[in-house]
Amino acid sequence: MSELSEKLREQFKKADDERDALMNTPEDVERWDNIVYGRTDRKVQILDVYRPRQAEDGDLPVIISVHGGGWVYGDKERYQYYCMSLAQRGFAVVNFTYRLAPENKFPTPLEDLNLVCGWVMKRARRYHFDTERIFAVGDSAGAHLLGLYAGICTNPDYASRYEFTVPENFALTAIALNCGVYTISGEDIPGNHSRQLMEDFLPGPITEESIEMVNVIPRITDVYPPVFCMTSVADLQKEQSSALVDALTRNNVPFVYRIFGDKINRLGHVFHLDIKTVDSAQCNDAECDFFREFCF
Repeated sequence: MSELSEKLREQFKKADDERDALMNTPEDVERWDNIVYGRTDRKVQILDVYRPRQAEDGDLPVIISVHGGGWVYGDKERYQYYCMSLAQRGFAVVNFTYRLAPENKFPTPLEDLNLVCGWVMKRARRYHFDTERIFAVGDSAGAHLLGLYAGICTNPDYASRYEFTVPENFALTAIALNCGVYTISGEDIPGNHSRQLMEDFLPGPITEESIEMVNVIPRITDVYPPVFCMTSVADLQKEQSSALVDALTRNNVPFVYRIFGDKINRLGHVFHLDIKTVDSAQCNDAECDFFREFCF
């Protein structure tokens, strides 16, 4: 593991511990925890399901959450409160842990995401999932992974480059990509740490082919799912969202593009995960409202 990845794990954990201090499960949310969805690593390939209690046994549209963490950090515990806040907005939410780099190389996290999507289809009756309305959210590196997976679901040429296949009848109705990475360079640029992270993330030496494989922008076609693209004024990945929006525009993909914050309220990277704030509520309300447009 690179020194950078070790540092990120320490920094992200400290920030998440501070953000989630004293948080508890809301009384209006029902949860099922630590459900195994894979067979390779039954301690890591686990997920939670959250539903609003008032929904009782009615089928609900589904949100699958793909957590962030620079490809080297994170798990479902770090996303539980954010995901339960989405459930409070009227969705069944699937919050899962995937295998991380550098211990597990690309495309391992996409394999895990694909397993989760298959699990959702197989367990729809048990958890009252509406499989005609499946949404997904991804943050930072999670937005990158979700962006690639949406390409696998809609771009046959790209999908053929993977050993796994998308579950039968599975389709993403719409997605939200938050503060994400969509264009990755293999160049060793001073101040740009993407190459160091890619050395941990990718199998083997970095080549033009391996870098091209993990770029989201070329995967976008005119059948890519509708996108809510979000960034913020002080997001370290802000320029990445502009490139994504340009690609969506060129391919006539429906999208909403929001930049949150202003010169006084300088919201930072993945600010929306701190659900105690008004800014987070506004952003997450907007994303769920976008999803609801496809529920009728």
